[in-house]
Amino acid sequence: MKAGRSELRRYTRRMGRWSSAALLTILGIGAFLAGLELMITAVALPAIVNDIADWTELRRASWIINGYLLVYIVTMPLAGRLADLVGARRLFLGALVLFGLGSALAGRAQSLDELIVARLVQGLGGGVLIPVATAGASHLFDGRARPRALGIVGALTFLGMAAGPFVGAAILGAFHPEVALARYGLEGGPLASVVAPAWRWVFYVNLPIGLAIGALAWALNWDTPRRTGRVDVVGALVFTIGLGAAVVGLTLIGSTETVAGQSPESAVYALLAVAALATLVTVLMGLRNADPFIDPRLFRIPAFGSAAGVSLLTGYGFATAIIGGAVFVDRVLYGGPDQQRIALGALAAATAAGALVSGLLLRAIGLRTVTIVGLTASTVGLVRAAGWTPASSIGEVALWLAVFGAGFGLTVTPRSTAAVEAVGRAAYGMASATVTVARMIGMSVGLAILTAYGSTTIDRLSASVYATPDAYKAFIPVALRDRPLRDGQVVQALEDWASGQAAEIMVGIFLVAAALTVVAMPLALAMGRRGSGTRMLAPDGRDDPDPGRAA
Repeated sequence: MKAGRSELRRYTRRMGRWSSAALLTILGIGAFLAGLELMITAVALPAIVNDIADWTELRRASWIINGYLLVYIVTMPLAGRLADLVGARRLFLGALVLFGLGSALAGRAQSLDELIVARLVQGLGGGVLIPVATAGASHLFDGRARPRALGIVGALTFLGMAAGPFVGAAILGAFHPEVALARYGLEGGPLASVVAPAWRWVFYVNLPIGLAIGALAWALNWDTPRRTGRVDVVGALVFTIGLGAAVVGLTLIGSTETVAGQSPESAVYALLAVAALATLVTVLMGLRNADPFIDPRLFRIPAFGSAAGVSLLTGYGFATAIIGGAVFVDRVLYGGPDQQRIALGALAAATAAGALVSGLLLRAIGLRTVTIVGLTASTVGLVRAAGWTPASSIGEVALWLAVFGAGFGLTVTPRSTAAVEAVGRAAYGMASATVTVARMIGMSVGLAILTAYGSTTIDRLSASVYATPDAYKAFIPVALRDRPLRDGQVVQALEDWASGQAAEIMVGIFLVAAALTVVAMPLALAMGRRGSGTRMLAPDGRDDPDPGRAA
């Protein structure tokens, strides 16, 4: 440990105040890119599905987002461990290369399968950016400055999410590469398949940003302390199998299609059994391994386990707010990209503001209070969202998404600070990665459940409307029942009926997320009182003698 502190002091002396601030900004922009990519893709998803797939392929199309999340989740603990072992600099630069490659491949994808594969590459790079940025900020700043630095990284992550809807809507609404190609007689050629339609540029936009911050990060003379150890590749593989089986199994709930010759019910049970077994094996391997993929011994520390639990439960709520808000605007209000920009932009902007403010509030009122306030606001936002109807305005939707987002943002810095200060300097990367992974698992599980529920409901409603040639008449006003199915007024009446059905379905979705957010409140009480100076433990349970941990 003495060697590690000596190495850290050498890096600290090498970097002055302005260099440290510049590096924190660069690391934060890397986290910004990861956040931007999540929300900008959510806005572009309808255009992507309409171009290279259709809505009957919703379960497969959901892997445009869930595939990214899955690789992202698995990569983060590996990145956290590697940050502790080899330093953050080379990991950050390598992550930018992978993220840029994935963005380029996603932009040129010609089919749904190609896009999903490209998103896996992109997720591999994105999964490294946030734990490396968090670990770097934890090493660059000590004591009372650390919560502020972590708050900046968290705020920039969610600021990227806030920018996503605006950038996505701007690209989809104002950028028309087909027109430019036609002007120069290039339509229909190989260039057209790479640059058009406009949704491709929601991926290409990452390239200049990544190139710029990569050059700056390479130019600065920096790194973080390293320690000896190894990377648990086998543990990562087992965990990946378990999480992948769980996500696929949850997504298939309610499906009517056979899977590998098996009934969907049998496939779901088998996949969930594999997930449970793989989780058990991951835990047992972690207890026997000195450097496991995810260290279950960290959960013996009450503050760490509570922070991870809060992160998991609020992650489910966050996925519900993003997907539920987007679906409500699209399917109930029939709003386009501009209205989605307003709703999702309000959510993400409020989340970014909450994350930034939380780092400042920790000094005044402590971890537990900030977290409880945030959870309360999140619960209120979700409960009010459950009351939306087809008559709700876009302003009302944006307001309660913003209330949820502000509350969620307030929990970001407390849980990260509680986690890194509960372990030891040698495990900052692992601690920060594990807590963020917990949030992403909550989001991935939430997305899988929402996809399964939505797909099953769409299939059921469609079957009811088209059960017989005249079945649709039961769902429209009596005055229109003498009109054919394709009549404009009949189509509008069916859309109004479907809108009301979708609004009713959303009630339960939001209330479940609100209940899980309430469950997180007792966990928040065990996270500690202050944002610095808490008693820190090494992963083996011993006191961490590192004196540089607190101000």
